[in-house]
Amino acid sequence: MKVKKAVIPAAGLGTRMLPATKAIPKELLPLLDKPVLQYIVEEAVAAGIEDILIITNRGKSAMEDYFDYVPDLQERLAADGKAELLAQVKNPADMANFYFLRQKETKGLGHAIWRAKSFVGDEPFAVLLGDDVMRAEVSVTRQLIDAAEKYGASCVGIKEVSDEAVAKYCSVEITALEERIYRVTDMVEKPVPEEKFSNFAILGRYVLSPGIFPILETLPPGRGGEIQLTDGLQRLCQVEPMVAKDFEGKRYDTGNLVGFLEATLAFALDHPETGAWLKGQLAMNR
Repeated sequence: MKVKKAVIPAAGLGTRMLPATKAIPKELLPLLDKPVLQYIVEEAVAAGIEDILIITNRGKSAMEDYFDYVPDLQERLAADGKAELLAQVKNPADMANFYFLRQKETKGLGHAIWRAKSFVGDEPFAVLLGDDVMRAEVSVTRQLIDAAEKYGASCVGIKEVSDEAVAKYCSVEITALEERIYRVTDMVEKPVPEEKFSNFAILGRYVLSPGIFPILETLPPGRGGEIQLTDGLQRLCQVEPMVAKDFEGKRYDTGNLVGFLEATLAFALDHPETGAWLKGQLAMNR
């Protein structure tokens, strides 16, 4: 199982980050000096991904522009001898082969993934949610690919979370295979307490077989009246092997104000241009 393709769903309306997202896609909000989406692409590329499909929506064409060359700007930077800035401007377009597809209808994450069917074909593929930024020594997507290849199975990225968080995400039924890797036998989207299997929830990363597509094609709407990817995965794990990786790393939900601020502070503390300054500011305001 060699995974060379990734899908990044980025068609959401960004309502949790209004009013900024009225004009700017939430995936392009700056996390220090780079947009959120670039961190996610960098994670995929570090995992060996070569082809990336970004699922977009109306009003999000700026994402296509970002992962493209800007000839006028590049010529000006070259003429001014600003080689480092020129490399930074060109780098996003050079990281991978990029493809873009509109979801057209906001019908849920499962529907967005189903739209990637022609791009994926009959290959396994990674899914990286456009809100979730991961910090890890080894790319979280790489961790999932390694587990998927070892067991010849789809793989979902999980973390143990609070009861409150499980109710917002999903709950996964698992049995241990080895340290940090589990067999998945069932799951439920946004469970009420009596439906919960465990406090392990899927958080933003997947490696899936193309067997998910015929399931999503006929899947009825679930919670919230949308086609839920979790519902499709629940069916997939009944007919194909699926494992879960309790991934090593920190996940930031940049799709809400608190998560975005948490990520900004964490990255700023480690950035060579802002780290010392921010540490000083935090010390002064204790």
